Amino acid sequence: MKLRDGFSGQRSIVLPKMILDVMMADPVLSALHITAIGYYPDAGYHFRERPEPIGEYVFIYCTAGEGWFEVEGVRNEVATNSYFILPAGIPHSYGAKEQNPWTIYWIHFSGTLARHYAADCAMPHLINPGIGSRIRNRTNLFEEIFSTLDSGFSIEGIRYAMSLFHHYLGTLRYLREYRSAGEKSGDRDIIDATIHFMNENIERTITLSQLSSYSGYSQSYLSSVFKERTGHSPLAYFNLLKVRHACQLLDSTDMKLNCICHMVGISDPYYFSRLFSKVMGMSPSSYRKRPDI
Repeated sequence: MKLRDGFSGQRSIVLPKMILDVMMADPVLSALHITAIGYYPDAGYHFRERPEPIGEYVFIYCTAGEGWFEVEGVRNEVATNSYFILPAGIPHSYGAKEQNPWTIYWIHFSGTLARHYAADCAMPHLINPGIGSRIRNRTNLFEEIFSTLDSGFSIEGIRYAMSLFHHYLGTLRYLREYRSAGEKSGDRDIIDATIHFMNENIERTITLSQLSSYSGYSQSYLSSVFKERTGHSPLAYFNLLKVRHACQLLDSTDMKLNCICHMVGISDPYYFSRLFSKVMGMSPSSYRKRPDI
């Protein structure tokens, strides 16, 4: 069952009570299970206050913009690329910053292992992109959990989704191990590293200045070397990566176009459509309707 849309591109699922009862009685699922899951892009004026505590943990991962949360009178500021887990059974409130509202992935969860995953997470934990980061992998993992739950409530499907959820939380709680497991032998050169940074920030708008700071080279030198190696300027190449990711979403999901816009860091659907048409030679809707090759 899905919640009513409140933000452009919003997606969410609330698991029915009947399914929650099945999970709590299941020896596997009772250890850790999701009760609700969602994605809120550019969630202006998002605000929740729960003076009466709930029996679930609330996980929020901010991938763009800023927000805040308050527990027992202590307020914490939340920056881009950070997550936190609100404890069960304690009143809390949280919301987006008015001037720069956050984009968040969120999950309500419970189970006998929930408190262990949530331990020491009632404060913001920063997950900055870097050469060894695997943020896109984590986002894809969230999407697989969401799509599995969205496809139905078979017991095997739910068990699969919850096993993925164990792994998803593990990518955050054991960050060093997660990153080192994905490292390749050999050093990346600066262009490979810059492209990796682009992929890790595909949901955001980044500037040439930010790419320059990340690479450690001047804007002019980075642009020159990047153009020589790829045939494109850095920002033009970033747009190509955005369109490529949009194609993957159009091919593999039934997301609405306004949601795909946010998933590739473009808030204006008209600009997204123009960019997509320029790169692919057809509109996003035409691309989705094209016959199978």
